[in-house]
Amino acid sequence: MNLSNSRSAFQEAQKYIPGGVNSPVRAFKSVGGSPVFFQKAEGAILTDIDNHQYIDYVGSWGPMILGHNHPKIVEAIQQQTKNAISFGAPTEIETKIAKLIVENLPHVDLLRMVNSGTEATMSAIRLARGYTKKEKIIKFEGCYHGHADSFLIKAGSGGLTLNVADSLGVTKQNTQNTLIAQYNNIESVKECFKSHKNEIAAIIIEPIAGNMGVIPAEFNFLQELRKLCNENGSILIFDEVMTGFRIGFAGATDHYKVVPDLITFGKVIGGGLPVGAYGGKKEIMSCIAPLGGVYQAGTLSGNPISMTAGLTTLQILHEDKTIYSQLEENTKYLVENLYEIFKEKKLPVVINTIGSMFSIFFTSEKVVGNYHQAINTDKKIYSDFFHFLLKHGIYIAPSPFESFFISIMHDKKILDKTLEVCNQF
Repeated sequence: MNLSNSRSAFQEAQKYIPGGVNSPVRAFKSVGGSPVFFQKAEGAILTDIDNHQYIDYVGSWGPMILGHNHPKIVEAIQQQTKNAISFGAPTEIETKIAKLIVENLPHVDLLRMVNSGTEATMSAIRLARGYTKKEKIIKFEGCYHGHADSFLIKAGSGGLTLNVADSLGVTKQNTQNTLIAQYNNIESVKECFKSHKNEIAAIIIEPIAGNMGVIPAEFNFLQELRKLCNENGSILIFDEVMTGFRIGFAGATDHYKVVPDLITFGKVIGGGLPVGAYGGKKEIMSCIAPLGGVYQAGTLSGNPISMTAGLTTLQILHEDKTIYSQLEENTKYLVENLYEIFKEKKLPVVINTIGSMFSIFFTSEKVVGNYHQAINTDKKIYSDFFHFLLKHGIYIAPSPFESFFISIMHDKKILDKTLEVCNQF
């Protein structure tokens, strides 16, 4: 496959953009090689600048649940641009999307729009601290909540101690206020509360992790987190930036029947445009300015173009009750057949799946249920698998620790083509 135009574009980009990319995973460091530059997308198909086509399982990292360039979304955006691109002032579109979410998600009383998932999680943490008057938070190994300072903390060997920063530029104060626990290990969380009694403002967790590969939380684990927060006057925050409106209209919160105090959204809520949001109980959300003393603002928050794309996407998902069942059915079909292919080839594998998300872990372990099990999978096989699929017209995440995403445009023909290629690996 000739990717000369992409290679030239990458060389040019590196002259002006750090590493040639605006988000690190795009640089292909995890899998090696040079990134592909794209110019067009339609349905489940991407076209690069060398005019090669690929079946897309990245889906812009999740939001393209309806496929790329959905005609209703494109039309809605085009109509809105005729009126205005941005006001920096209130619009009725903001109220419409907030109303749709609040009326259909019983755990959300009020909702504040922002521009990214990072803004949403960062704001939710500030809100939790302002509401509880406490400073420490608990996060989990392998859970990614964006690049705010409080979240860029990696676990120590014990997984329970105060930790060093995972990025230069993060202050010691932030490392002191972020505690790390082990995903799906409730004892590690109890130890944090025991060691820091009356100091913990919040627990933040991806109820279905997506950035150490797809790893769902265990049901009783989330129930115990809810109980611990109740007992200790702490806020439970579900980071559903990835899973909100993706595994069901009410996301992981509905799937687990565990109600958080605050919840964050992104990805699907913007229909492919930059949008994030956080919401939850009225008592807590009323602490945000201008109602309360927790300050958060954004010039482009709730801008009409992003709101239009998000509202149109959510309306389609809400009105067509068959979409989620079809997504789940197609994902199950693909995953079950992938298992058979890898079994035939004697490749040890675990495929974690939920809704229309899944991850492939090349490992002899029977279960991948936490960060340590995820990072010990065979990254070399994944890299070989990635490049083989790329060569044969299938684009998956250029990292073994991300999710595959299915859209409604991944029909049986596309899935069978995918399986045919995988069978040649």
